[in-house]
Amino acid sequence: MKISQIYKFLDELSPFELQESWDNSGLLIGDFSQDVTKVVLSIDVDEKLIDSLDDDTLLITHHPIIFGGLKQLEFSKYPANLIQKMVQKNISNIAMHTNFDQTHLNEYVAREVLGYKIAHRDGFVAYLDVDEEFDVFAKKVSLAFGLPHARCVKSSHRVKKVALTTGSGCSLLKSIDADCFLTGDVKYHDAMEAKSIKLSLIDIGHFESERFFAQILHKHLKNLGLEAIISSSENPFTYI
Repeated sequence: MKISQIYKFLDELSPFELQESWDNSGLLIGDFSQDVTKVVLSIDVDEKLIDSLDDDTLLITHHPIIFGGLKQLEFSKYPANLIQKMVQKNISNIAMHTNFDQTHLNEYVAREVLGYKIAHRDGFVAYLDVDEEFDVFAKKVSLAFGLPHARCVKSSHRVKKVALTTGSGCSLLKSIDADCFLTGDVKYHDAMEAKSIKLSLIDIGHFESERFFAQILHKHLKNLGLEAIISSSENPFTYI
C-alpha cells in the first residue's frame, strides 16, 4: 500500500485541516508514492524506537518530530540527529497531533479512561458532568491515568462541571467554564491564575493523558486492512 493511500484514509478519519495554525501534522518525512508494508504507531519519536524499526517502515506518531521552523540540520542536535537516522533507514513519518486531539483523543479519554460521557464540546475542550467531592474525584483521576499522586489546585470542595483537554491545555485557562480543569503541563503560574479565578486544576500529565493515541488509531487501521504495530512509548520523565 502506498503512503498516499494511508494518508487519504487518515485524513478522512481525522482531517489534517483541523490542526491548529501552530501545529505541523501531516507527512513530515517520506514520499507519498512510496510503498509501505510495515506501519508502527507511537506517541513520539525517539532514538531507541528508530533503532528498533526495520528499513522502509511508516511511523505514525502523535507528536510531530519537526515542530517549529527548522533552519538547519546539525546531526549532533535534536531533532536532526533523529531525522538523519530516519532518512538513512528510509523511515517515513506522519504526525496526527491537534487534529486527532479534537476528533478522537479527548473523547476516548473522557469515555474509556475516566468513564464519563461528554456533555458538550468547545474545540479542544470536552465538558463532563461529574458532581462529586473534589478529593474523591481527584483520587479517581490519578488512578485512571496511573499517576503516582494527584497534583491539584483545590478551589472548591465539590466539582459539578469538569473541563478536559489532553496534553498541554493551560493556554485555555481563561476560557474554561467549569469548576475543575483536567490537563497536563501545569506550571506554577498556571496554578496561581487558576486559584485566583477559583478554578480547580488537576494535572493529568502530558504523556499520561495522550499515551492512548496508538491504541485508538490501531483499531481504525484494522478497518483499512493494514496491520500496524503499537510501539511501547516511554515517558521521558521518571518518578522516584
